[in-house]
Amino acid sequence: MTPPTLPRQAPAPDEGGAPTPTAEDRKHVVKRRWITAIIILLLVGVPAGYLAVSAQQSRESGRDKAAKIGASKVRPGWPSRVQRSIYDVPIPEKAWKVGFLETNNWHTSRLYVQFAVTPADLDTFLADVGTSRGALTRGVTIDAHDASVAGWSWGPNNSWYGITLEQPDPRPTRDITVDLTDPGKPRVYVVSTAVP
Repeated sequence: MTPPTLPRQAPAPDEGGAPTPTAEDRKHVVKRRWITAIIILLLVGVPAGYLAVSAQQSRESGRDKAAKIGASKVRPGWPSRVQRSIYDVPIPEKAWKVGFLETNNWHTSRLYVQFAVTPADLDTFLADVGTSRGALTRGVTIDAHDASVAGWSWGPNNSWYGITLEQPDPRPTRDITVDLTDPGKPRVYVVSTAVP
């Protein structure tokens, strides 16, 4: 029995094996490798960079929120327009020494606000919340617990006047106390309580 015959293979183009790459071929190979490396770098590096930036922003945002949530006293600054609208506290534009604190739990949300105003701006503020200076009664209308949370104390020698403005749900109830010790520079303290 004779072994089967195999097809003849074509001879190599040259006797030395694979052809020697030219300088042009080497340039193309190097160029392709650089392009591949840049694509890999972009595919891996850009998302990794994005994740790093997002993580940093998230950490900073978390710290800011923790500082706001962890605050236990009124701090200087204006509540946002949204907060002022939700809690029905229309602070006059020219008020000064403005400070606020917002607290939230399952049962209630409160906005504590303090500011100083001119006598005319006090009258405007009271009109905006639906009352007047004549409706204020002598004494403090903000309870001891809320005063403690806000960091307020009521000096016995001050001229305190106040009012509690109740509204139907879901509108907030506002306890307003005004210090008229210096009639030319009234100071206003408000606790607005909303039930979610």
